[in-house]
Order: sequence, then structure tokens, then C-alpha cells
Amino acid sequence: MKLEAFATLQAAVARGSFAAAAEAVNLTPSAVSLQIKQLEAYFGQALFDRSGRAVQPTPFALQLLDRVARPLADIEGLRNQRAQPLTGRVRLGVTGSILTTLLPKAVAELQRRAPGITLQLERANTPELIAALKADRLDAAILVRPPGGGSARLHWQDLLREPLVLVVPAQLEHQEPEHYLRRYPWLRLDRKLVVGRLAARFVDALVPQREALLDVPSADAIIAMVGLGLGVSVLPRLRPEQLGSYAVREVSLGASAPTRQLAMARRKQDSESALLDTLEQAFAVACR
Repeated sequence: MKLEAFATLQAAVARGSFAAAAEAVNLTPSAVSLQIKQLEAYFGQALFDRSGRAVQPTPFALQLLDRVARPLADIEGLRNQRAQPLTGRVRLGVTGSILTTLLPKAVAELQRRAPGITLQLERANTPELIAALKADRLDAAILVRPPGGGSARLHWQDLLREPLVLVVPAQLEHQEPEHYLRRYPWLRLDRKLVVGRLAARFVDALVPQREALLDVPSADAIIAMVGLGLGVSVLPRLRPEQLGSYAVREVSLGASAPTRQLAMARRKQDSESALLDTLEQAFAVACR
């Protein structure tokens, strides 16, 4: 079995479709489909549920990726390593949620791969980060990719696709999402944020003309409010420490759940920068 097939599987899971994966790995959709079928034949198990509109990875596919992610990253690192160690400074922009989730793991991986690379961090929301990249105030940004795909002036690399969930007080009885949103106050994540707009569109479609109790610019603040029983909210999946610190639980939004796509963006003229390639690989490992 060729290593390229595992890279294709990673792209298909990260991007959510064979067509998008084909673009990422520079293959045709039919070639992507063939490689996935070869992997399925090799392991004797299905890797995707193809019954819906979008292909969904099976638990075995996620287990397989978990096993091969680090070896593949190490092999890629060996392939790309250079005689001289990489050194330099990268001006990196990140969204607030990235600071406490992916960034620590990515920095640890970057120290392992290229300790000579230093980061100058800037925190902002997605529109501000895109503007800073275009104005050459940042070299790269880890952000939520806008649903339209993001600015065509930038080079994008998708890293992780996450479904949004409904967050409710832990003591509430188990019900459907619509029940919670009709019965309990809605704490709305600020619509200036990409995820806030995704969440608001979902709620508006499920419960038309639903008024929000409050617009809040921070998911962490909303989680604390939900834990106090002040309402419910549609947010990205919670971190283990959040679930352990607040009396909240997640409710799946089902097949129609909106998703946020985390990505790394840089200017197109920097698309072959060795420094940024190494940074991107570190975040890819953190995502896996």
C-alpha cells in the first residue's frame, strides 16, 4: 500500500469530500475515490459512510488516521529536512479559541521539529487576521475559514473540520435541539465571528425569528453562563477542561450540524516558504 493513499485519506477526512480532497492532494476525484477503495480493500473495512449527501468517516477511518498520523508527519519531515536547520521569525495571527487548543500542541511540535523558528503572536478575529495578512502585517494566520472559501489573494490549507454542537445545562433532561432552543433563552455568539454567523444561521433555520437573550463575544463566557443555567447556545465542540469545569453538556445537532473549518492562510507569494511549511506541519500534527 502506497503512503500517498494515507495522505489522500487524511485530506478526505479533513475536507469532508473526495472532490475537495482531490484539490488538496493534486489528484482527480476519481483517483481519490480509487485510492480510498484500495485502502478499504486492503483493510477489509469501510472508511466512509456514503449513504448521505456528504461522505462521513467511519470510526475505523478515524482510528486508522490516529495510528498513522505521527509516522506520516515524521516521514514528511524527513523528506523536507534540509542540511541547515531552519531559523527565523514568523508573525503568526491566531483566533482566541486557537490560543488554548491547538497553539500549545503546535508550539511543542515546532520546538521538536525546528527550535530555531520563533513566533511573534497576534490575537484577532478572522476578518482582522485576513486584513493583516493582505497588508503584510502577518506572515501566516490560523483561523476559521469563511464559508465562501476565503480571499482568493491568499493561499489556504485546511487543517481541521469541526461540527458545532448545542451546549445546555447539564441538569436538563435529554431532548431534541429544537426543544431546548424554543424553551430556554438563546445565548448567541457574536455574529462578527465566523462561527457566530454559522451558529446564528442554523438557529434561524431551526427556530425562525428566535430572539437572542444576549450577544456574547466569547465562547468561554457563554459556557460559564450556560453552566449557571442562563440559557443554551450553539458553539464549537467543547474542550475536556471546559466540560470538567462547568455544569454543561453537549447535544449533537445531527447530520445538518454546521461545521467550522480551521485553516492556515498565508500570502500566495509565500506558498513555498520553508518556515511556513514547517509551521503548517506542526499545526497539522496538533490537529490530528
